[in-house]
Amino acid sequence: MPKNTALNSSFKLIHTSDWHLGQHFMGKSRRAEHQQFLAWLIDTAVAQQIDAIIVAGDIFDTGSPPSYARELYNQFVVDLQRTGVHLIILGGNHDSVATLGESQALLACLNTHVIPGACDDRAQQVITLCDGDKLPQAIICAIPFLRPRDITLSQSGLSGSQKQQGLQQAIAEHYHSIYQLAEAQQQQIEQQYGVRLPIIGTGHLTTVGAKSSESVRDIYIGTLEAFPASAFPPLNYIALGHIHRPQKVAGSDHIRYCGSPIPLSFDELSNDKIVLIAEFEGGQFSRVSPCQIPRFQPMHLIKGDLKTIEAEIATLATQYDASLPAWLDIEVSTQDYLNDLQQRIELMIDGLPLEVLLLRRERKLRLQSLATEAKVTLQELTPAQVFDKRLELEDWQGEPQQQKRQRLAVLFDQVVASLNEDANEEAGQ
Repeated sequence: MPKNTALNSSFKLIHTSDWHLGQHFMGKSRRAEHQQFLAWLIDTAVAQQIDAIIVAGDIFDTGSPPSYARELYNQFVVDLQRTGVHLIILGGNHDSVATLGESQALLACLNTHVIPGACDDRAQQVITLCDGDKLPQAIICAIPFLRPRDITLSQSGLSGSQKQQGLQQAIAEHYHSIYQLAEAQQQQIEQQYGVRLPIIGTGHLTTVGAKSSESVRDIYIGTLEAFPASAFPPLNYIALGHIHRPQKVAGSDHIRYCGSPIPLSFDELSNDKIVLIAEFEGGQFSRVSPCQIPRFQPMHLIKGDLKTIEAEIATLATQYDASLPAWLDIEVSTQDYLNDLQQRIELMIDGLPLEVLLLRRERKLRLQSLATEAKVTLQELTPAQVFDKRLELEDWQGEPQQQKRQRLAVLFDQVVASLNEDANEEAGQ
């Protein structure tokens, strides 16, 4: 006979991920947006009578986040604790295990479970959530971003395919071992209370077929590019992070990416930003519903010739005021080479509540422009000019791409400086 039949068989959670607190976006801080999102998230959790919030990785944008980002994080934990909603934080590839881990014990006193990285004792990654009456509600297989050194041993003499297969097996084994621990816990609770609890998994990785955006910096766990959905254990729901576009995995309603809460690049503007509300009844997954997040910072991507761009700018100018200017990414398509393009666009937005964060020519026109210079020989160009022309072939849209371009330029300058030093030394001998 069960000792207690009052245990609630329903459970409701919010699945969110990829907050990237502290992101610096083309010279702009996202602090205000994140602050408004976190306040909205708490209001939504209360209104929807949520039992738990899962953040599936990339809480911070870097391993050393600015102090204001840590303050946002800590204040969110404090504010959420007052509601009684459980919080489960998983480390992502952007997160520092040490940074998340430093407050792990303290936050545990505030109804918050933090799993920065894979634990030596895997039982620590099995979390049983209880309600206010200390009755169990759900079991979480809390799996963060898995670093190869945490789950595999280095072996020499293996081919690339063998390494990939071995790593995939190690990730699958990690999931299944934790699932087995959770399953044992589930059976024990069912014997005691007569109610079956759902087992919910998490992850921060790329799955086969997932569609990413420009703001997603590719992660390859060792040599593994993507993890097959078929390798997951039979969890009732799998809350995934890392991909910024909300989507199902392998057509399964219960394996989901929720996406990032704010657009982290301009190419994410075509997708609604959401959190997912997953519901469970009698230990089984019932349904999942998207909950749209308000757009806290207006952003727009404008494409076309100068006439089209000017018309769109005029339309947008009527929608905003100086208190919250809209951010623009402008892609110009014109056959004419305009050396005063920057000045023309600046005149168009002068005095308007608009800010151009990115201005570029259409890629195919950049290529055509370069093709007209094909007859120029290398002898006529300096090394710096050759390097610049090669860079022009690429599309550097988005903050990660801009950072990559800057790194390449720095490395190029270093190489040229080193070669010049060697040449000067040889000349002086």
